[in-house]
Amino acid sequence: MIGGIGTTEIILIIAVIVLLFGAAKLPELARSAGKSAGEFKKAQKEAEISYREFEKSLESTPEVEKDTKIRLMAKEQGIDTKGKTDDELLDEISKKMKGNN
Repeated sequence: MIGGIGTTEIILIIAVIVLLFGAAKLPELARSAGKSAGEFKKAQKEAEISYREFEKSLESTPEVEKDTKIRLMAKEQGIDTKGKTDDELLDEISKKMKGNN
């Protein structure tokens, strides 16, 4: 088999593992590998649940207009901020400040 692992290669790998670790250690290694895989799956499920809850919390919160420093300054000056870009607000603030001088 080109590019793949056949049965002879698998048997050879198992034989090398048995020679390296001994027959008595193999059940212990398999048990610890199984526990590790179980812990990984458990952590993965918890992360997925947490991610879904986070997505739901984002969807349930209403869109609130973010008050940037420019918007706050415009509100302090008595300028209506609805539907205006920050650049437009800066222009209005500038005009208002020039008018106060």
